[in-house]
This record gives sequence, structure tokens and C-alpha cells, in this order.
Amino acid sequence: MAERRRPRALEPEEKRVWRLYTQHVTPLRGEAPPPPPELPPAAPPAAPPPVARAAPPRRTHALPELGAGQAIGLDKATAERLRRGELPIEARLDLHGLTQAQAHDSLQRFLAGSQAQQRRCVLIITGKGFRAKDGAVQTGILRASVPRWLNEAPNRARILAFASARDRHGGGGALYVLLKRLR
Repeated sequence: MAERRRPRALEPEEKRVWRLYTQHVTPLRGEAPPPPPELPPAAPPAAPPPVARAAPPRRTHALPELGAGQAIGLDKATAERLRRGELPIEARLDLHGLTQAQAHDSLQRFLAGSQAQQRRCVLIITGKGFRAKDGAVQTGILRASVPRWLNEAPNRARILAFASARDRHGGGGALYVLLKRLR
């Protein structure tokens, strides 16, 4: 048979809190509870330990907003290779059929995971939109939203540039995204 453990003794502060909590409680029947043991007054709270100051952020200014094909701080040769679709695509994310909330969440997780895996160039497939009954082409919601999401934190801090994909990779319904390397 297992041995029963004795409950641990209450700390003085716990006893004081319990006494405050139960001071207005009336027993349902029987005798009144015994008076609580006398305790020394509560000690003043100890001074908090000194807080280590965090290193200042590396960049104190906001990152400039990127547009498709812009490459701020990127050498011309790499920017041109990105626009031409000549960089090897190391991962793809297809957002077809997702709601905006699902797509936004998927995009953030995909970019974070790709950067953590040291991927450099990824392809985001948004879709081109759809053709309405009257023949007019409607721009897709995700196609319009993804460039904006790429410029939002924390995504903007992860990317160097993005550009519309070439026809062989989805054309206007896809984007090449060049990720920063983790250091």
C-alpha cells in the first residue's frame, strides 16, 4: 500500500493571505474554527533585481517599403537575376483556395521557416484572379494583398526584394521573394 504524503507546511505569507481570505467566512455548523496562529508582520517586498539592459536594436529606422521589382540595398546583378527568374527557387508556397487570414498566416510561417532553413529564393503563388461573367478580369484578393503583407513586420525584416514571376513560374500570379540570410 502506498504511503500517504503529509501536506507541506504553509509559508508565513501563505498563512497571512489565507487568514485575510477567511476572516469573513462563517462556518456552516459546528464549532468556530480555532484562531489562526500569530504571525510576524509581512516583510516589505524585496527590491527587484537589476534589469539587464537589452542591446539596442541594430536598426532604429523603419525599413523602406518595397515594390515588385525594387531591390533596395541589393547589387544590380542579383536584382536582375531575381527579376529574370534566374535564381534557383528553393521552396514554393501555393496560396490558392485559402482565405485571407489563412494565407497571411501561411505566408508568415513559410517565410520564417524558409529563412531559418537558410533558403534564399522562394516562390509565392497567389493566383492571377478570375474572369467575371462580363469578361472583365478581376484582380485576385491574395494577388493584391501579398505585396502589402511582404512589407509588414515581421516579413519585411526577412526579405531583401521581391519581383513578379516569369510566365514559366506563374507570371503575374506569383512572386519571387529573395530572403535575407540569418547571421
